[in-house]
Amino acid sequence: MFVSNDLLYYLGFSHFPAIDPIKFRWLLHQQKTPAKAYWAREEQLIRIINRKSAGEFIKFRNEFDPIKKLEELKRKEIQVVSPGDENYPESLNNIADPPICLYVKGNVKMLNRVQHDKKPLFFSIVGTRTPTPYGEQVAYKLSRELAEAGLVIVSGLARGIDTIAHKGCLDAKGVTIAVLGCSVDRIYPAENFYLYRKIIENKGAIVSEVPPGVSVMKELFSQRNRIISGLSKGVLVVEGSDRSGTLITARFAAEQGKDLFAVPGPIMSTKSTAPNYLIQNGAKLVIKAEDILEEYGIKIDIPKKEIFADLNKEQKEIVFLLKNKPLLVDKIGVLLNKPINRILNQITLLEIKGVVEKNSENKYQLKLN
Repeated sequence: MFVSNDLLYYLGFSHFPAIDPIKFRWLLHQQKTPAKAYWAREEQLIRIINRKSAGEFIKFRNEFDPIKKLEELKRKEIQVVSPGDENYPESLNNIADPPICLYVKGNVKMLNRVQHDKKPLFFSIVGTRTPTPYGEQVAYKLSRELAEAGLVIVSGLARGIDTIAHKGCLDAKGVTIAVLGCSVDRIYPAENFYLYRKIIENKGAIVSEVPPGVSVMKELFSQRNRIISGLSKGVLVVEGSDRSGTLITARFAAEQGKDLFAVPGPIMSTKSTAPNYLIQNGAKLVIKAEDILEEYGIKIDIPKKEIFADLNKEQKEIVFLLKNKPLLVDKIGVLLNKPINRILNQITLLEIKGVVEKNSENKYQLKLN
């Protein structure tokens, strides 16, 4: 396998945290080439980083073996791309602080397809780690329908809306990209192991700028948000509080000139604060997938289900109740004055038909299709 000399230098810088993407860009501007930047004299380094860090970097570069590191990455089935590589996303070159390297598990070749004339278009869906049943339902529906329309869904593999966005895309047999705030050899959160594997198996990619082996650190997660928005043509916010990391992603999107969308929520819910604020400040209000697709000139007929088709009388009564709000099965039985086992039988049939589903509160709700 051919390895460019530049990649070896990018790899080295990527493993030295004191030189972050902004400082690296200044150093590269000063020295003109990655090689000259890597072997810059101490006084040249001090113009960009402090004296202590300059001394530590000189020691680091004399000990770091990029060839050995590449061999290690290959054994772990981790690919690495840097600016100038054909698989490095051109969209990231256009942000203020592009990652020095991207570490990738999965389909690395699809990362730069967003820049080609052909579809797919990359689109982010983000939101709170603790969504309401409403947020879960909306995120899943929109992700699935956008994937059915051919969009690649980008998110962060975090609990909550991120996880649901990936699942919705995969259920539509779409391709999704997970951008991690930790290294790609650390599955975080651990319960997303199956989802992590499924993303790779379905020709998607797991991506991070963090070198393999680095521990999970809180500050890395806010920085990864700029990559989520940077990869994408637009960003959709589903739910989030006024202190949510979701607003950090929205801020990055605005700074990068990305299209910003938000799903409105109940004004009394703290989970609606972020999207409602964004809508007030110019984000496009989204209530259906077509609201996003029309922005990009994508026309597609998304199939709609006739909710009362082929339902018996009892099933229609249950559906009528669930139109107002999700309910526990016991409550449905009380309202309809019917035994629980009979209600459960009818709900099971409704689940099979794809009309209802159980939410995270163990309540039944109508399934948006």
